[in-house]
Amino acid sequence: MPPLGAGIDFLEAPLAVFGLLLVGGALIAGLARRSFLSLTAAFVVAGFLLGDGGLEVLDLDPRSGFVQALAVIALILILFRDGLEVEEEMLQRAWHLPFRNLVLAMPITAALVALLTHTVTDLGWTESFLVGALLSPTDPVLSSSVVTNPRVPRIIRHSLNLESGLNDGLALPAVLALVAAAEQDADFRWWEFVLQDIGFGFATGIAVAFVAARLMPRGSGLGAEVSSHQKSMYALGVSFAAYGLAVLPPEGNGFISVFVAAIALGIWRPDIRECFEARAEDIIEVVKLGVFLVFGAIVTLDGLFGDGWAAVAIAAFTLLVARPVAVFTALAGSRQADTADKAFMAWFGPKGVATMTFALFVLGSEVPQGERIANIAALVVFVSIIVHGLTDHPGSEWMARRAERQAQPATTA
Repeated sequence: MPPLGAGIDFLEAPLAVFGLLLVGGALIAGLARRSFLSLTAAFVVAGFLLGDGGLEVLDLDPRSGFVQALAVIALILILFRDGLEVEEEMLQRAWHLPFRNLVLAMPITAALVALLTHTVTDLGWTESFLVGALLSPTDPVLSSSVVTNPRVPRIIRHSLNLESGLNDGLALPAVLALVAAAEQDADFRWWEFVLQDIGFGFATGIAVAFVAARLMPRGSGLGAEVSSHQKSMYALGVSFAAYGLAVLPPEGNGFISVFVAAIALGIWRPDIRECFEARAEDIIEVVKLGVFLVFGAIVTLDGLFGDGWAAVAIAAFTLLVARPVAVFTALAGSRQADTADKAFMAWFGPKGVATMTFALFVLGSEVPQGERIANIAALVVFVSIIVHGLTDHPGSEWMARRAERQAQPATTA
């Protein structure tokens, strides 16, 4: 009989490192809130120093089932949490800004990045658009202070949150379609894939939320009061069920299913939403930091800069040009946001868990240039983690003070 733990020896060092970093992170969390320090950035840097690019204490295969499963679980939890935070009245009254960013800014970003990638590298158009698709979604994890600070104008917080939640799932069909095209699959029909992927994912999310909202009693069930802990665990189960059922034949988009289910469940059962939000933050934080530690451990300098200055140019262009141009174009003429609001939303379009997860899919595929594409995306994520991790707190405070100054005349009138 094999000893207990046999077969998972590769986790011994990662678990020890992760445990020590969590202890250290908890000790300095107060300092992080009062300074430019970002725990997310710290975990990425620690992973890089201890991983394949540094001391090689952490030896993780980016193509392993463990790494890919961890990234998917993190994305499910983050999408579900973000979906629950979407308020019904915001969907009814303030959907214009995120809708414009999803319909216009996201594809514009992908197209601009693809154009530059094709210009500065020898990648073909399919591979270049795959890079653009990988880098088009945004990540609320890296701008958490922005979307959670109640002093930041509500329209901005919820617009960024709704956009970042939906674009993760909406980018995945394009990523998978381009992967199939790059693999030269002759039987692939992109329109059939997109309709099936998005349509079935959306329908599954609505169905799961509809059943879940009615299955859990509001007050008491089975002769006992339903506790907040039960409702929180119930919501956690709904998130994984929504994903798992969506990816069954005919194989829809599980991430879209999760986000749609969370929005619907939060609207139909605000009591479950409140219980989950009050208890799930620690779980999400732990998984998120684990993903960023693993991400830092699997990247190397040789990989990140394999394309030299071309990779650096793509990273800078994505964050400093493509996103701002796309947002200002998408929101042109909008009366809900002034120039400063648009600039704020343009900057806080960080790349994170979604891009990392999609890059891992590409890395495990049969795309001939898959490793190269994944490394370009990894460099952009690495830079984004650092610069957005350093600016989310001061940026949100600046926007909060600006909003308070604008509201002051109306208050004193």
